[in-house]
Parts: sequence; C-alpha cells; structure tokens
Amino acid sequence: MHFLIIGAGINGLTTARALLNLGHTVQVFEAARELREIGAGVVLGANAMQALQQLGLYDAVLAYTQPVKGLRLLDQQGRPLQIADTEPFTRKLGFDNVGIHRADLQKALLSELPSDVVQLGKPFVRFDEKGNQVIAHFSDDSTATGDALLAADGIRSRVRLQLLPKSQPRYAGYTCWRAVVDAANLGLPSGNSTEIWGTQGRRFGYVPLVDGRVYWFACVNTPIPNDPAFKNLGKAEVQQIFADLPHPVSELLAHTPTEAYLWGDILDIKPIRHFAYGRVLLLGDAAHATTPNLGQGAGQAVEDAAVLASCLQKHAELSAAFCEFERRRRPRTTRIVQTSWFLGWASQIRNPFIYKLRNTVMRLLPAAVAQWQMAFLYESDD
Repeated sequence: MHFLIIGAGINGLTTARALLNLGHTVQVFEAARELREIGAGVVLGANAMQALQQLGLYDAVLAYTQPVKGLRLLDQQGRPLQIADTEPFTRKLGFDNVGIHRADLQKALLSELPSDVVQLGKPFVRFDEKGNQVIAHFSDDSTATGDALLAADGIRSRVRLQLLPKSQPRYAGYTCWRAVVDAANLGLPSGNSTEIWGTQGRRFGYVPLVDGRVYWFACVNTPIPNDPAFKNLGKAEVQQIFADLPHPVSELLAHTPTEAYLWGDILDIKPIRHFAYGRVLLLGDAAHATTPNLGQGAGQAVEDAAVLASCLQKHAELSAAFCEFERRRRPRTTRIVQTSWFLGWASQIRNPFIYKLRNTVMRLLPAAVAQWQMAFLYESDD
C-alpha cells in the first residue's frame, strides 16, 4: 500500500521507517521548509528504546543518548521527596531509559530514510476520500493520493481538527522555559533526572545528555494561557523567579545563553474516543498529546509506530489494522495522559498547607508503592 504521512516529527519519521520495513511505499509531508528542531531535550523510556529496536532504529539513535538510571524528586531546600530507581524495570526489558536532544533524535531518524521520502515546505490544508483512496491537499494547491493518510502533525494537527473541530489543545495551568546547555564544568551527578518541586507553584528539572550537556526546564503557574507577563520575560527576570531554589538551578540558568531560552505553555489533548477514521489514522501528539511529566511524549510516539507495524502485519485489511491499533493504543495512552496531568497538578501545588502535606505523604510513601505506580509505563499494549 501507499501511505501519506502528514508531519516529519518523531512519530512521522519513525512511522515511515516502520512502513518501509514492511514493503509499503511512503511519502512524508512537512510544513516547514527545513527540518530544524530547536532547543529541548527529551527522555526516551526503555519501552521506547525497545520499540526502536523492533523497528531497526535502535543503533542509529543510541549513539546520541545518555542513560538515565533514576529520578530524584527534591523539595524547595533540595531535600529528597522520593528517589525512584528505574533499573528493575529497564533490566527486565533489556534497555535503558535515556536522555537525548530532540534535534539529535530527529537527525538519527531522518538518516534511516531514503532521501526522497520526506517533502519539505508542504503545509497540509485538508483531506478528501474518494473510493479506496485518500487525497491530501496542500497550501500550494498540490495534492497527493494514497491508500491511507496518517496524521503525525502534532498537538495542533490539522487532520484531527478536520475530523474533530472541538479537540483543541488544553492548557495545563503552568508555563515553562527550557533549554539545552553545556554543563560539563558544573560537576552534576550523571545518570539521574532531577526535579525540584518548589513553593509558590514553581518547578525546576534537569536531564543529563551526552557530551556534558544538560536539558533543563523551569515551570511556574499562571491562570492565563499565553500570558504576556511571562512571554516577554528576559533571562535575568527568569533567574529571579527561581533564584531561591537550590543548586544547580541558578548555575544552569546563568550558564545558558539568552538566545537559548525557549518559552511555551504546557498543553495536552483531552483524551479522544477514536484514533481510527476509515482510511485516516491519528498518531503521536495528533492522537494523544500529553504533558511532559512522565517523560513519555516522545516514547509514545515511537511506540505508536511499532504497534502500527504489528497491526499491519497481523491484518491484511487496512480498516482492521487501524481498529486493532486503536484498541491497543487508546487505553494505554489515555492512562498516560491522565496520570501525567495529575502529576503536573501535584508538582505545581501553590497552596502552602497542601504543599507541606504533599511533601509529607511523598516522604512516607514506601519505595515499593512508588515502584508499583511506575510499572505500567513499561508494560506492553496487550
């Protein structure tokens, strides 16, 4: 079959490779005139690395990654709230959780595709169905025809909005700055992702990347999406907001060049009822965009590609394969979206009394319970 993929992000590129592995033909259409992912890092869980192995992409990605063995949650003073060891799960799967720069991940995935698969500068406008074909229309008045259309065009997916006009991005109640910085001279411990849950609805986290780089993020509550009071802040003002958080917050912010600071609200998509619509299938953030609190956004995009390949191998009929994909993916991704939303709320608590109560409960929580709560991230879809 011939597949049209809208979007050349993580999911679009991974899905293209999965389909080519099965002998299908693929065209990927990307609105941007150049593939240029800026700034942020991502975490790929062991579940995502396992999916990359299944698709023959593991080695291409591995060279750009830094293992992340655990997660440290700290309070305003830098005291432990919870220390989560992920190795019991990763050892079982045989893969590590890793940190990777988004640009490196995209570069690795693109290198595994033939040069003529991805077409740039092709903003998608709408699709039509005619018989057993799907026709994609682009802003330059060109069209493309295929047996199926796969929407990998992100949280603001035009494909999803054509199908579900009310499925707009949902604001989580907090906004975020992020960057990648060379932190080799700060002597930070390797192998752990760290989050500091501060007072007054503030949170700071950092993840180790290769070559001594660190990806950091800094979140603060605001009831107004796209709040101009935060949108236009400079580096010094951001540093002031987080100045009383413990080491290495101030050091990381100071080391980051002003032009590297990226700002944006935290958004997701409220879980939708269907991913499959005849010959059209929603994937990745177009189907189940999640807040980043579980570090599973990119991982679920990769899982989608592996599961879709499995479904197409199992079912010769396209509609059956798409329905099987929805059956397998929707419960898992819905749980991740909902859990991540709740975790974001818990980490951004502003009320001083609830803040202290939350910290007390977290410190009293047995490690076994914390491990049990994490286990589902490493489960399969079946």
